[in-house]
Amino acid sequence: MLDKAADARLKNLWDAGKAKGMSEPELLRYRSNLLGSDKRITNYGGGNTSAKVMEKDPLTGEDVEVLWVKGSGGDVGTIKMDGFATLYMDKLQALKGLYRGLEHEDEMVGYLPHCTFNLNPRAASIDTPLHAYVPRKHVDHMHPDAVIAIAASANSRELTHKIYGDEIGWLPWKRPGFELGLWLEKFCRDNPDAKGVVLESHGLFTWADTAEACYELTVDVINRAMAWFEEETAGKAIFGGEKHASLDAPARREVAAALMPAIRGMISGKARMVGHFDDSDAVLEFVNSVDMEKLAALGTSCPDHFLRTKIRPLVVDFDPAEPDLDATLAGLKQSVENYREDYAAYYERCRHDDSPALRDPNAVVYLVPGVGMITFAKDKATARISAEFYTNAINVMRGSSTVSEYQGLPEQEAFDIEYWLLEEAKLQRMPKPKSMAGHIAIITGGAGGIGSATAERLLSEGACVVLADIDAGALEKTRENLAGRFSKDVVRAVEMNVTSEQAVDEAYQRMAMEFGGVDIVVSNAGIASSAPVEETSLELWNKNMSILSTGYFLVSRAAFKMLKKQEIGGSIIFIGSKNGLAASPGASAYCTAKASELHLARCLALEGAPHGIRVNVVNPDAVLRGSKIWSGEWLDQRASTYGTDKEGLEEMYRQRSLLKRSVLPEDIAEATYFFASDASSKSTGNIVNVDAGNVQAFTR
Repeated sequence: MLDKAADARLKNLWDAGKAKGMSEPELLRYRSNLLGSDKRITNYGGGNTSAKVMEKDPLTGEDVEVLWVKGSGGDVGTIKMDGFATLYMDKLQALKGLYRGLEHEDEMVGYLPHCTFNLNPRAASIDTPLHAYVPRKHVDHMHPDAVIAIAASANSRELTHKIYGDEIGWLPWKRPGFELGLWLEKFCRDNPDAKGVVLESHGLFTWADTAEACYELTVDVINRAMAWFEEETAGKAIFGGEKHASLDAPARREVAAALMPAIRGMISGKARMVGHFDDSDAVLEFVNSVDMEKLAALGTSCPDHFLRTKIRPLVVDFDPAEPDLDATLAGLKQSVENYREDYAAYYERCRHDDSPALRDPNAVVYLVPGVGMITFAKDKATARISAEFYTNAINVMRGSSTVSEYQGLPEQEAFDIEYWLLEEAKLQRMPKPKSMAGHIAIITGGAGGIGSATAERLLSEGACVVLADIDAGALEKTRENLAGRFSKDVVRAVEMNVTSEQAVDEAYQRMAMEFGGVDIVVSNAGIASSAPVEETSLELWNKNMSILSTGYFLVSRAAFKMLKKQEIGGSIIFIGSKNGLAASPGASAYCTAKASELHLARCLALEGAPHGIRVNVVNPDAVLRGSKIWSGEWLDQRASTYGTDKEGLEEMYRQRSLLKRSVLPEDIAEATYFFASDASSKSTGNIVNVDAGNVQAFTR
C-alpha cells in the first residue's frame, strides 16, 4: 500500500543533461514546462513562474537585473521563450513610490508597460508584482490540488503549520495585485528562512536561488501535502460516503448523449455552445456522494477555478437507481431557468456602480448523479479545460472536507474577481469569434475528397467536425491530418454505414456526447455506377438507392430528431450531383437516386422551416481530384461511355463546361460553407450548381 502511494507522488523530472548549457531564461522555460506538464501541479493557464536575470541594457550596455515572468494569458506547460514578459527590476521597484493604496491598486497595471525591457511585446500579467517583490532569484506560483485543499480549509493556517512547520508560511486571502506583492515581500523580509507560503483560498508560492532548486522545492512541497492527505484520509468516508451507484459506462454515455443536446439548446440563445462529458473516477466519486449537493453549493475556492467554471455548478435532477430520462428532461428547463435567476440575483447583490454588465447567466458545469459531469463553453477546448478545472476543484473539496471543513471563497470576493475590471479588459481584447465558432458539423463520406475539403473549410472557421465514413483506414488518416492541423479537440471520426439505422443513430449519439449536439449536417456519402439499363442488375439499382437515397433519409431523420431537441435551428446540406437534374447515358441507377435526393431535400425544407432547419443542395459535376468514386471501375466506365481514356476524361469535362474550368473539392466545400453559414440564413429548399456551367442542369 505504501509503495502504491509512493508511486502516486510527483516525480522529479529534471534532466541535468538537458539543462546543461541553458541560459537562465531557457532554464525558466524548461522549469515551467515541467511544472505545467502535470495537472496535479497546476491547471491549464494557471500559475506562473519567474526568474531574475542579469542582462545587458540595449541602450547603456550596462548590466541590469531583469524580471522574466510568464506573460498575461500564457500557460506554463506549453510556454515558449516569447511567452515571458521582461521588465526592468529597478523600474518595478520604483513603482512602489507611485502606489496610492489598496483602493487604487488596479491603476498599477497601467504602469507595467513602462517597465518593459528590450521592447518585449508580451504583456505583463497582474501577478507581476507578486514575483518582482519576492527577494529571491527564482519563484514558482502553482495551484496544486493538494495545497489548495489546505488553503481552502477552515483552519488552513493551522494545517499549513502542522504539515510544514516554519518552512512554509501562510497568508490570508488577498486578491492578486500590487498589494499582495507587497505582502509577499514583507513576509519574506520577516521570515528569511521560509521557502514559500500558502495563500488562503488560492495556492502556493515557493522560491529558491537556482532554477533546479526551485523546481525541486515545488515538487517536494506538493508531495509532502499529498502524503499528509493520504495518511489523514485513510479509512475515512469521502464526501460523506456514497449515496448513488454509477450506471455502467454505456448507460452513462447514453444518458449524457440524451441530456447534452437539450441543455445545449437551452443555453445557446446568444451564442452556440460546445459540450464536453467527463465520467472519470474522481468525478463519479463526487457526483455519487452524500455531500455533493452541499459542497457544490459552496462554490469553488481558487480564483482560477471559478473564472473557468463559474462560482458553482448546476446539479441535474437524476436518480440512477430509478432512471427516468423523460422526467429529467422535462424538469431541465426549469432547473436551467432557476440557475439563471440565481446567477442574476448574485450579480445584483454584489455589483458595483462600475461593474461590467451581466455576462451569460447559464451554468458551465452540470453534475449528474450516477453519470458524470457535463461542461459547456463557446468552444471545445474551453469546455474540456473547464471540466479539468472543476475536477481540480473536486480534488480540493475531497481533501479539505475530509480533514477539516471546506470553504469556498466569500461571495463578494468571488464576484470581485469574476467581474474585475482588469479581467473584463482582458476579455475585451480577445479576438472576435470565427463565423462557425460554437457550431458542430457531421460530414458523411468525410474521408473522401469533397468530405475532407468541406471539413477543412468548416474547421478553418471554428467549427467542430465529426467525420463519418465506411472506410476505416481512410477515415483515420483524414482525422489524423485534420487533427494535426486544427487540434484534436475539434475533430472526431466515426465509422458509419449510412444504410444502417443503428450505425447512424450511434454516430449521432457519439456526436452528442463528444460535442453536445449538431448544427450542420453534410450528407456526402457517395457511390457511382455506370451501366446500360439492360445491364443494370437489381443489386446495382438497390445499392445506389440504398446509399444515395435511403442513406440520406436516415442521416436526415436522425438530424431532425436532434435539431428539434435543441430548438435552435440548423442547416442540412445534401451533396447532390448535376445528374440529379440532367440525365446521363448509361447511369440510370445513379441519376435516379441523385434525383430522389433533390426531392427529399425539398420535402425536408418544408418540414424543417417552422423549426429553423434549413435544407439546401450543392450539385457538383465532374469532381475528379481526390474523389474516391472516380477511381477504379467508375472511371473506366465513364471514360468508355465518352470514348476517351482516363487522362482525357478531366479535359473532356472541362471543355464540356460553359466556363471551361475544372471543378475541385474546394469549390464544393465553399458552396457547402455558404449554406452552413449565416450568409445563407434566408435560404432553404435551394440548389446551387457547382459545375462550371452546364445548360442541362440549369434549375430554371
